[in-house]
Amino acid sequence: MSIYYEYFLLEAHWKDIGHETDGVSFRINTNGQGFLDENIPLRLSFHLPATYPSCLPGISVNSEHLTRAQCIVIKEKLLEQAKTLLSEPMIHELVLWIQQHLKHIIGQPETTVSSEDYTLSKSITMDDGTWITLLHLDHMRAKTKYIKTVEKWTSNLRLTGRLMFCGKVILILLQGDRNSIKEYLILQKTSKVDVDSSGKKCKEKMISILFETKVQMEHKRFLAFEVKEYSSLDELLKEFEAAGLKELFSEFVLPLVK
Repeated sequence: MSIYYEYFLLEAHWKDIGHETDGVSFRINTNGQGFLDENIPLRLSFHLPATYPSCLPGISVNSEHLTRAQCIVIKEKLLEQAKTLLSEPMIHELVLWIQQHLKHIIGQPETTVSSEDYTLSKSITMDDGTWITLLHLDHMRAKTKYIKTVEKWTSNLRLTGRLMFCGKVILILLQGDRNSIKEYLILQKTSKVDVDSSGKKCKEKMISILFETKVQMEHKRFLAFEVKEYSSLDELLKEFEAAGLKELFSEFVLPLVK
């Protein structure tokens, strides 16, 4: 099957969600049978790198009818199947495969998730309420692209908060569902979001979690995710004070500038 014929087959089913210089991204809405033969809608997002199909596509799975852990199991199984189809256009085959095998996959224990990246989220519970997490980035070379990527992730995961620049200090304050924050962390650590000193795309290896806590009564609820530049440390402090996080600022942020 040629890559052109593959796109022809998908034309009626996939919604274009963005084009990048290193490939194409799109979403396919499909269905599969559940463990009790019920109909389960699936949203499959694919990223095809410029070297596809000689390399694996990026895959993410979402469904309002499945737990996040089950979605990650499905993703892992799709990637395993994709490895058997390398060098040939495979998206159509992968969609057909998951339609046929969904029942058997979600019938397995959720502990079958094998990716080491999922260890970040193995402690997920389904109702942890709203949480706040503060991340520190050591640097950001491809700033414009990095910002757009963070904005895209937070929008897709329905997270609010701030991406904050103050001199050399770069902070990401996330607020939202704890499961979504953990999924964001996986994306942050496994995606090629920045470039190295030679200009080559690279994963984020210089990120640290400064703190995470469940939202308390005194904490501000952010209505959106915003990118903000601060001209001074005092200005940054006022942002944290307004959010009810003054003590956390003193404990975790101030040491970064000393």
